[in-house]
Amino acid sequence: MLLGQGIQEFIKYMKLIDRSEQTITGYEKELIYFDSFLSVKHNCPVYIEDVTLEDIEDYLLDQKKRGIASASRSRSVYILRSFYNYCVKKDITAKNIASLIEPVKVKQKERGYLTEEEFNKLAVAIKQPVIRTAVETMFYTGGRMSEIIHLKLDDVNLEEKVIHITKGKGGKARDIPINDKLYDILKNYIENIRDAKSSRFFALKSTGKVSSSYVNRLIKEAAYEVGLKKDVSAHILRHSFGTNLLEKGASVVSIQKLLGHANLAVTTRYLHQDMNKLSDTVNLL
Repeated sequence: MLLGQGIQEFIKYMKLIDRSEQTITGYEKELIYFDSFLSVKHNCPVYIEDVTLEDIEDYLLDQKKRGIASASRSRSVYILRSFYNYCVKKDITAKNIASLIEPVKVKQKERGYLTEEEFNKLAVAIKQPVIRTAVETMFYTGGRMSEIIHLKLDDVNLEEKVIHITKGKGGKARDIPINDKLYDILKNYIENIRDAKSSRFFALKSTGKVSSSYVNRLIKEAAYEVGLKKDVSAHILRHSFGTNLLEKGASVVSIQKLLGHANLAVTTRYLHQDMNKLSDTVNLL
């Protein structure tokens, strides 16, 4: 079977087992890149059974030469292993050659975050009211970009002060309480800002929805306008939510539940603690 055909069969299978739309898109892009690389290398379309361990190593080496981050290369290995696992199960190939690849050592870097003061400056600088409200919702809930922009009207219950995340990562749903600041923001949004005919909670009148690229663009423009010297994106707002709660005394377990992490180790990577604060902590003993 041609590699390109096998990839499309794998994508169909992922849809069948209800993998998230975001996951499927990411897997498909990565595997298409892999197929394109091998087609250029061999100057013809390649068959799955003809792909060698050397081919995969060359692909990963090419990524490294192009400066692709270690975390992205590690994800590439994971995706290739998943694809070849599928191929083995379907008797398309005899063995999972991707499983022979050594894991890519990921360089852990401390994640940035915004203080409440920095965020307030950022939010004021976002002039588009729908996007500003979506950004404020991310900061005050820790919700992922995909979770917040896909919220339906019925997912936000102002009466009970809760947001129902129904499209969480890995299909996991969770509820996030709406704090008093966000309640006032969302109440004003519903009563005075939102005018789109759409089932989406955050919706522009022109499109009936908001896109992640548009949200990130306005965030970066606002960060530049107010002079923030940090690499600010929607995902940084998620880190900021967890870190600010931690600094105000919230337990890591509570933050884990709010962020929707299955593993506590993942939560700790989201939390920023500078060395001065850690020194103060150990001196409590």
